Amino acid sequence: MTSPAESVLARAWRRRGPLACLLFPVSLLFRLLVSLRRALYRAGWLRSTRLPVPVIIVGNVFVGGTGKTPFTIWLIEQLRAAGFSPGVISRGYGGKNALPVEVGPDARPAQVGDEPALIAARAGCPVMIGRDRVAVAQALLAAHPAVDVIVSDDGLQHYALERDVEIVMCDERGDGNGWMLPAGPLREPAARPRDFTVVNAAHLPPLVLPPAYRMQLSGEVAERLSDRGHAIPLGNIRAPRIVAAAGIGNPARFFGMLKKAGLTIEPLPLPDHYDYADNPFARLPADIILITEKDAVKCTQIDTMKTDPRLWVVPVTARIDSALAKRIVEKCRGRPTA
Repeated sequence: MTSPAESVLARAWRRRGPLACLLFPVSLLFRLLVSLRRALYRAGWLRSTRLPVPVIIVGNVFVGGTGKTPFTIWLIEQLRAAGFSPGVISRGYGGKNALPVEVGPDARPAQVGDEPALIAARAGCPVMIGRDRVAVAQALLAAHPAVDVIVSDDGLQHYALERDVEIVMCDERGDGNGWMLPAGPLREPAARPRDFTVVNAAHLPPLVLPPAYRMQLSGEVAERLSDRGHAIPLGNIRAPRIVAAAGIGNPARFFGMLKKAGLTIEPLPLPDHYDYADNPFARLPADIILITEKDAVKCTQIDTMKTDPRLWVVPVTARIDSALAKRIVEKCRGRPTA
């Protein structure tokens, strides 16, 4: 269900073929503008704001989903275990909110975005969204004075907000063809500085900048959408026809995880941030439909889906070397006073 234009670009970004070469001059202009903007912030011509608490940016150079949300949830849990009281800021998908808006555990994804809604529900910490991340962070600190570290879900290129730790996410696609938009999939040069690289893949792709840590996403159970307390191990699922649907940046990753669990599935990839304005399952001849948590936060808001007994959610948990959490905590504790 991906648009033809998106499919063409995705294929072009894998290699330096004719279409990528045709777009390369435009990408050089884009690279120049990105470099100029960053230089203006470094020189102080454009103002950046430092907050009174440490700021951790979780972002990606590669356009599209690379696993930021499960990593952010993992990071919140690690920070809390280390004694911090974390809060999360995000633009919210589509950036519709000009003013800061707090995301409650029962927030509607259509208003706040699916990823902030999922983080608020899973992580149980304050979450605030809005276009201006500085204003959003300041509003979060004003509303929740106990917050002593802020995690920014995305925002790597939002230089108006000073940061203490930058974490760049990537997956098995690595840097694609290595070129910037529109000739390639990169928002910034592949070699842009960062504190850590986290790779959401079974193996580290070539040329990954150190220090790099591998993240594995594991799903062990499926929970019925209409009754999240009813869960069964993935390996125990038995049905003649099992469909797996995913409206995430890289649906193949979700499908691969299910196949690794021993399931025979029919994949149904949906566009990232799919809004479910049309029910793709209404006439689908399936006995069981497995969906991601990101899709579940939207499906639970729709009457025709939240009661569909065929829909089962597969929660995933990020598994990462604990050494990364220790290094992030050390950086936060060692940051200079604002």
